[in-house]
Amino acid sequence: KILRPILRDGLLTAEGEVWRRSRKAMAPVFTPRNIFGFAPAMLKRTLEFAEGYVDGSVRDIAHDMTMLTYEILAETLFSGEIAGEKGTFAQDIDRLLETMGRVDPLDLLRAPDWLPRLTRIRGRKTMAYFRGIVSETVRMREDRLKRDPEGAPQDFLTLLLKAEGPQGLTRGEIEDNIITFIGAGHETTARALGWTLYCLAEAPWEREPVEQEIDAVLADEPDPAKWLERLPLTRAVFEEALRLYPPAPSINREPIEPETFKSLYIPPRAAVLVMPWVVHRHRKLWVEPDAFIPARFHPGNRETIDRFQYLPFGAGPRICIGASFAMQEAIIALAVLLSRFRFDTVAETRPWPVQKLTTQPEGGLPMRVTRRKRQ
Repeated sequence: KILRPILRDGLLTAEGEVWRRSRKAMAPVFTPRNIFGFAPAMLKRTLEFAEGYVDGSVRDIAHDMTMLTYEILAETLFSGEIAGEKGTFAQDIDRLLETMGRVDPLDLLRAPDWLPRLTRIRGRKTMAYFRGIVSETVRMREDRLKRDPEGAPQDFLTLLLKAEGPQGLTRGEIEDNIITFIGAGHETTARALGWTLYCLAEAPWEREPVEQEIDAVLADEPDPAKWLERLPLTRAVFEEALRLYPPAPSINREPIEPETFKSLYIPPRAAVLVMPWVVHRHRKLWVEPDAFIPARFHPGNRETIDRFQYLPFGAGPRICIGASFAMQEAIIALAVLLSRFRFDTVAETRPWPVQKLTTQPEGGLPMRVTRRKRQ
């Protein structure tokens, strides 16, 4: 009811045969070989972004991470060829989630889809804007493929267009999947990065060993594709932030057939909510569940966590196809930013987590950015 008006038949919201075709069409983009190949572009974009920080300035880090992950996504999956003005993108995505990403009372009453949701009427203009970006992006790539089929980048967009046809994807499904990755694909990583920097600022005793690890690895390992493996402490702080502030705080499902779990009868079309926010803070599953303790995810400890105890990317056949992409992107971004700067809270930093499709900080994340003086 909430996501389909935005993403339609994108991979996140597609069902049945449409989902299977889409998943198959996109699988080649997210092989380990391709993800490693994206690392230099991720590094390049993050280095360029870091150059824009002024020592001692106060920035809304939530906004900054939205811009950074958008630029990384645009470069890696679309080779930088996305239509529209990137300077207004963060405001537009915030407006989209604010106006379209809310539960309307009519949704709770299971009202027909054709009945207008008053809470989302303001989002139609923003939705039309995004659809326009997608259509123009596809047109630009089609023109390039016609002019120079061998020279066009073999990225996410090209692979989707090659999958168009009677046995593949329709033009509508291609556009739906593009908007899914422009919107949902970068938004989740952006939120996770923002919360990670906030958590580290609130726990400087955890930040210092992470900085030391990053300094040591970056001094002798130039290949960013190897950083994820060589930065276990950095990965642990990111994973712990994903536990405390899962970007997707709820996973919604409907049973196709009746089911019984213990003594509970679950009828078809019942609303079944799996809540990572609750599971990740459950007192029977975690010691000090509300505390930021990255050691839970250190080597040796990470392996003891049950597969259904920690669900930042979902689980089962529909687990996030971009999980490995997001992990590599996040570690490269954190390594670059934390090797150069410290991010500290200020008096105005009072974020309250709210769900607008993703777990967002109400009021943003104003933080002071200070250039590090490394020994």
